[in-house]
Amino acid sequence: MEIETDRLLMRRLQEKNRMNMEPGIKILEPKKLIGIRMEMSLADNRTAILWKQFMPRRSEIKNRATGDFISMQNYGDNWNFSPDALFEKWAAVEVTSFEEVPPDMETYLLKGGKYAVFIHNGNASEAPETMRYIFGEWLPKSNYVPDNREHFEILPEGYNPLDPEAEEEIWVPVKDAR
Repeated sequence: MEIETDRLLMRRLQEKNRMNMEPGIKILEPKKLIGIRMEMSLADNRTAILWKQFMPRRSEIKNRATGDFISMQNYGDNWNFSPDALFEKWAAVEVTSFEEVPPDMETYLLKGGKYAVFIHNGNASEAPETMRYIFGEWLPKSNYVPDNREHFEILPEGYNPLDPEAEEEIWVPVKDAR
């Protein structure tokens, strides 16, 4: 009985999140980022390690444009969703200039362009369900296809990946289907 109740609650939560999953389509201007990067795969996801290295050093970055954090994935030209395919992951912040770059950090110019922007509510461990919805349900039914540009999430200042009430923006690069 308790297991059945848990399943029902989970199903209701998923339905609620899907109802709130209609994206906004936005045109993004290029953004200057400073941060650190690491190569990883879905099977060898080292995101937590990357952010544990970055967060203690975040105050070293001058000229921050916002209080937000950027978690960016650069999949490259021939990437697929294979668990072992390598990609570049960044922990970064947006800055107004590249004049002062802390030691052992790098700059990155995020290209900008058209994005479908989704809101993920819940802790980070639930994000794969949101991604399955985006790529498995919404995108195939939309008038868009993925574009070969950076994917990223905007995490507000104070974001806690373990918080069940956490909210983040998921930016998926898209172009019109032809």
